[in-house]
Amino acid sequence: MRALIAAVALCAVSAPSLANQTKAPAAPTSEVTVETVAEGLDHPWGFEFLPDGRIIVTERDGRMRLVGTDGQLSPPVAGVPEVFAQGQGGLLDVALAPDFESSSVIYFSYSEPRQDGNGTAVARARLNADGSAPRLEDVQVIFRQQPSYNGNVHFGSRIVPTPNGKLFVTLGERFQMKFAQDLSRDWGKVVRINEDGSVPEDNPFVGRQGARPEIWSYGHRNPQAASLHPETGELWIVDHGPRGGDEVNVVRKGLNYGWPVINYGRHYTGEDIPEKREGMEQPLYYWDPSIAPSGMAFYTADRAPQWRGNLFVGALAGQHLARLVLDGEQVTAEERLLTNLNQRIRDVKQGPDGAIYVATDSARGRILRVMPRNQD
Repeated sequence: MRALIAAVALCAVSAPSLANQTKAPAAPTSEVTVETVAEGLDHPWGFEFLPDGRIIVTERDGRMRLVGTDGQLSPPVAGVPEVFAQGQGGLLDVALAPDFESSSVIYFSYSEPRQDGNGTAVARARLNADGSAPRLEDVQVIFRQQPSYNGNVHFGSRIVPTPNGKLFVTLGERFQMKFAQDLSRDWGKVVRINEDGSVPEDNPFVGRQGARPEIWSYGHRNPQAASLHPETGELWIVDHGPRGGDEVNVVRKGLNYGWPVINYGRHYTGEDIPEKREGMEQPLYYWDPSIAPSGMAFYTADRAPQWRGNLFVGALAGQHLARLVLDGEQVTAEERLLTNLNQRIRDVKQGPDGAIYVATDSARGRILRVMPRNQD
């Protein structure tokens, strides 16, 4: 692994425009070490750690690979379905089933080519990672975002398995803004399904005429970051805003998160967007201007106690790793890490060794290991 040491800059300190929701004071500076764990990846999108220390990673163009403990990349994993690899589409997230050690089951999302367009799909498969030719077996598509659409942006899509056998999947609104409020479509929604793709009976819109029963929450734009809170077990997401207004939200059953009716950014036309409306949820925190968030992880390890309880969020346009200090559901401070790398951060994970790992989104993408210097 190739190592470098980076001293990172603080974010600017300014008074919040809405109390506790934006422009938090600067957090104490973290001087970090950054190691290259793997390189030569073509636009990596999602990754997860396998129990044996290897990493499974998706490449947006449609390849899935394993990263060995020595950093070497495997040949492409066989058995991945055809993907719609245009614009923001392609092979997207990957997640392990909670019982992966016994079942070898993984879930992955991708933009699926269809006769009438394309759409986000989720599949499950068994990962056969033995030997030099890894492959997927028993591939089954368990969810298809409806309806299809002939576009190449705003697919979502993070997959978050829960301990009770459910899956949360975040879905973009396909840049068809008004439909984020339409319960007859999966666009701009978080959906909740069982591990086989069936709909849980306790979902909020089960039995409601004109509503898709898989929907858990709505009024989202293009959430590409999602994780369960380590203490409450609730789903947190970070959603892309338009020109500003990226949002950190706790996603609760049946609630409306407002897009495109309310937001703390502006439309690309320059048109203002109202900030509040009764019956629509306010974000816990937002960025204006936008950082273009993708990937997030709560830090729970003992290795860097000064980071414990913090939330790490990747930034694409912002080209940094945001560290948010939390007090319950309040962001009390923010620090921007890795600013000197000038890299788009696509995914963020806490590793089994207690370090933070990030994937950089480029044609020569890397997986980097990040730790405070004095804890490395």
